[in-house]
Amino acid sequence: MQAFTLDLLREEQAKQAKRYLEFLRVPSMSLGLYVLPKGGTDPQRPHQEDEVYLVLKGRALLRVGEEDVPAVPGALLYVPARAEHRFHAIEEDLEVLVLFAPAESSPSPQ
Repeated sequence: MQAFTLDLLREEQAKQAKRYLEFLRVPSMSLGLYVLPKGGTDPQRPHQEDEVYLVLKGRALLRVGEEDVPAVPGALLYVPARAEHRFHAIEEDLEVLVLFAPAESSPSPQ
């Protein structure tokens, strides 16, 4: 078993100064904390894995293909494998818990 706290994950992500901090990896899934600043750009490309986002903080839009959906605290957003997607119109610093299933094979740009 492993246990994590958001405070410690936030601290580690800030210390590493990376947008994405992977904190759990097993063959069936991987978990990470993804942080984008207000007005920032999301450089990610499609992944080979299904992906679920849980928005913890902030406000933005998530574009999947040609569709936009609000990314606001509490939103659970599913993106199928290989779908073009990215956060945009980031109105407030965005903090998102990311789950890949199976584990991400090609990490997003840091």
